[in-house]
Amino acid sequence: MVQPVGTGHRVGMDAMLLAATVPGSASGVLADLGAGAGGAGLAAISRLPQLNVVLIERSPIMADCARRSLALDENARLAPRVRVIEADVTLQGSQRRAAGLADHAFDYVILNPPFNAAADRQAPDALRAQAHAMDSDDLFERWLRTAAAILKPGGQVSIIARPHSTGEILAALGKRFGGAEITPVIPRPGDDAIRILLTAIKGSRARLSMRDRILIHQGAERAFSEQMDDLANGRAGWPRRTAIQPAN
Repeated sequence: MVQPVGTGHRVGMDAMLLAATVPGSASGVLADLGAGAGGAGLAAISRLPQLNVVLIERSPIMADCARRSLALDENARLAPRVRVIEADVTLQGSQRRAAGLADHAFDYVILNPPFNAAADRQAPDALRAQAHAMDSDDLFERWLRTAAAILKPGGQVSIIARPHSTGEILAALGKRFGGAEITPVIPRPGDDAIRILLTAIKGSRARLSMRDRILIHQGAERAFSEQMDDLANGRAGWPRRTAIQPAN
């Protein structure tokens, strides 16, 4: 991947976990909202040969990184299955559609929004701060509104965020999505969760469920657990367990 040096958000664990939520049977088109340099979307289609992806990113610098990544010889097998759209994911109505985000056009949506509180925007690097910190109090509402608009009925949305955002996310899912599954992500046994991984289905009437944890590290060293290593390297996924129950 092409990524900025010394500025902006760099691809890490969050992107790989988000990519892992797309099921192994996935086909059609995935939208990666707030894609940055495209790490999560590219990881998903690298594992899933029947899936295409649209990377949606508002930063010209990060969108250019995604395009430059696709031009690399090493990514020649992926490039025909990827499109980059430079747009704000919170656009609405005709503006959103004009930007290339059509209604009911996608089978899956993944999003890794800037989930830190705006008060935490301490980074002197403006590009990194933009990627990490909220620019509004209703960020999840705005991002999930777009996800609901562009997903097909029965389509899956996946989110990674901090645990304290759970209430806001569930409120934003509202009646748009159901069957939410929440997985806590913890560094080591006995630690509190540092992330939640959440999936939900557009139009589903299934109830919320809490899943077993994902353990990041194993043993005293910094090495990944066997589970995390498989998820991070595309040898395994984290598909949903709840059957889809669309609304009547």
